[in-house]
This record gives sequence, C-alpha cells and structure tokens, in this order.
Amino acid sequence: SFAYFTIKDRLPQILTRVIDTLHRHKNEFFEEHGEKGVEAEKRAISFLSKLRNELQTDKPVTPLEDELPDAALWNQYLDYQRNLPNGSGEPSWFQSPWLYVECYMYRRIHAALAQNPPIDNFDVFKEGKAQNFFESQEAVIALCTYFQELLKNIKDLDEKQLQEELFKLLQVSLWGNKCDLSFSAGQDSSQKSSPLQSLDNMVPYILVNDMEKVWSLLVNAKKNRTERSNVRVDIILDNAGFELVSDLVLADFLLSSKLADEVYFHGKSIPWYVSDTTKRDFNWTIKQLGSANHMWMSRCGINWEGNLKKGVWCFCDHMFWTLPHDFSSMSEVAPDLYAELQKSNLLLFKGDLNYRKLTGDRKWEYSVPFHQALNKFHPAPLCSLRTLKSDTQVGLKPGQGEQVQASEPEWMINGKYGVVQFDAGL
Repeated sequence: SFAYFTIKDRLPQILTRVIDTLHRHKNEFFEEHGEKGVEAEKRAISFLSKLRNELQTDKPVTPLEDELPDAALWNQYLDYQRNLPNGSGEPSWFQSPWLYVECYMYRRIHAALAQNPPIDNFDVFKEGKAQNFFESQEAVIALCTYFQELLKNIKDLDEKQLQEELFKLLQVSLWGNKCDLSFSAGQDSSQKSSPLQSLDNMVPYILVNDMEKVWSLLVNAKKNRTERSNVRVDIILDNAGFELVSDLVLADFLLSSKLADEVYFHGKSIPWYVSDTTKRDFNWTIKQLGSANHMWMSRCGINWEGNLKKGVWCFCDHMFWTLPHDFSSMSEVAPDLYAELQKSNLLLFKGDLNYRKLTGDRKWEYSVPFHQALNKFHPAPLCSLRTLKSDTQVGLKPGQGEQVQASEPEWMINGKYGVVQFDAGL
C-alpha cells in the first residue's frame, strides 16, 4: 500500500534531510550560542538518528519522555493503540495505523529540538518552506496581480460574476494544495506558472465538485445576517508557500465581496509534515509580500497586515491539530477548539492530512457518503479542498472510483485529482 511505501521510503528520507539540515547549521548555532549550541545540535542529531533506526528496524513505538504540554495525550493514545481488540498488542512502526506513526514521527522530531535548548526554537523545515515560497514567485505575482485588478471593480460585479470569481479562487486554493513538501519528501514542489490560466483544463480532475453548495451557503448567510451576527469563515490551513498565498487571496476575496465579515485561520503550533503553516510562517509570508518590490504583491501584504490589525482576520493555533487523533474525537479531546469551530458559518479544511483526519483515514468504499465518514464530526458546515495524495476517498458516485482506477491506477496518490467536498452538518 501507499502507507507501506511512505513508512519504508519517504519517512526515512525526511529524517535524513532533517539531520542534514542540523549539520549544515552547526556554525550558525556556534555563532549564536557558543559551545552550548553545538552540544545541543549533537544531542538532537543523535536523538534523530536513533529515531530513524527505530523506524527502519520496525521497533515498538515508545512513550514520549519530554515534558511538553501534549505528552500525556500522546502517551494515552499509545495505550489506546496497545489495547485495540484487533491489534498486535505492542504497536510498532510497520504494524500500526499509518496516520498514527506518521504523526508520531513529526512529534518526535519536534521533541528532538524542544528538549535541547538553546536550539529548541529552530524550525528544521523553515528553509524548505521559504524556498518553496521564493520558487513560486511568478505564480504569486500572477495571483496577486489578478486579485488586485479584480478588487478595482468588485463593487460593480453582479451575483453571477461574484460566483464565478469565488469558484475561480476556490480552485486556485484547491490546486495550490499540490505544493506539498512532505509528499515530495522535501523535493521541489513549487508552483511555477500562473495557476489561473489552467483552471478550465483542471475541472475534469475535480472528482467531487460542491462549489455551488459553498456559494449558496455563503449567499444565504449574508442575506440572513443581522447587526449582531457576523458571517465567519474558518480556514484550517495546510502548506505554507504558494498554497498559503492562495488561501489568503481567497480569504481577502470573501471579505472584499462581503460574503464574510471575518476569517479565522488555523495553523500548526509546531513544525509539522515538512511544509505545514505555523504562526511564524503565516506572519513571515505576509511580511515578505508587504516588502516585495512588486506593486500588487506589496499591496496584498500591506492590506493583509491591516486585516490582522483590524481583527477581521485572526490566526489561531491549537495543539489538537498536531495530535494523532482524527477529528471525530475533537469534541472529547479538545472541547474548547470544537466550541470555537461551532461559531463558524463555514469551515474550509485544506489538504490531504486534514482529509485523512476528517474521514478517520480508513479504507472506505469510494461511494460511502462523506457525511457518514465524518463519524459525527459536525461543528459547523464544512468543505474539504484537497488534492489526493493518499489512498482514502469517499463520497464518489457508484462506479466512479473504479472507472478512474481503470484508466489511472495511481489516481489516489499522484496529486492530479482533487475534491471540493461539502457537508452541511446536522
């Protein structure tokens, strides 16, 4: 299965790159922190080399030994895995659910640094994320230019035209999800060309297209809103780099078109899955745009800085997003986050990992309804914007999955297909 290939080949590659990154920064750690920095780097590398060896030799998964606030939850989850009725007792790297051990690896990478001050705040994936952003420069310029031109006459657009623009930007945000560094084990995955030119050619690759439902939800929310109730959209982010820019443009469009009054962005509280967005990435990206020497890029960055200052945009991170649990257990494990999401009119979940966590990462029949796979996770109406990079997919028409499979055996993992999949909730 793709899970086997991931654990056997991709994850050791990612660990090797992390170790290499720390090696390369040795002098920097010395300049900043003296001998203490070098000692910390050595300890972190030895911790990570041990982790790589445990993974490659299928050792049992061990409890976390750090004092970080989520350690107890992780260790409880390990006990839960140990006591599964059909489990083998002692979870190991190759004898456990893929979602669990993959998340566990990223949490252990975090521990390797967090336990070794003074380099405990070093993000081992930061360079790759920055590189992805700079290599996607042309696409970013094209998107910012398109959007700033659109803003000039957004007030004159009728409902049909607004809908067309929303669909365009939803698709840019959907295909922006191709730029995923954990998927390419950290190899280049930047967006080179303008994403807007190829949208029409991509439509046949959207296997479930619920954009109409998203539109009607937003239009109705706008019509029914009162003085006291704002229309709120939450975007559960995936990758930094070009994908994040496409999400920010979508969010700005929702505000500028008055389809939403406020947008909440949810990112990761620790470096995660190589290219996932942390608060530092979020702020860095907006600063990069604001100080760019391209008129429309900097206009976007400055406006977005303004949205954050005015409070119509808000970035939040919660440790639940970097736990191994799927979302059906959020109300139990993180009731505060669940209650926060219940305030939203629409939740947009970006990317493959969020999709796996929405559907419990199971080997579903393709035609199982999305609503059923969500397993009672319904804080608010939600929509998944995801390009397929793992072998879990639900909500297809009978025979649709088999048909695609016949012509393209790799369809679930090659990032060529996508879904805009909506669930109205209860």
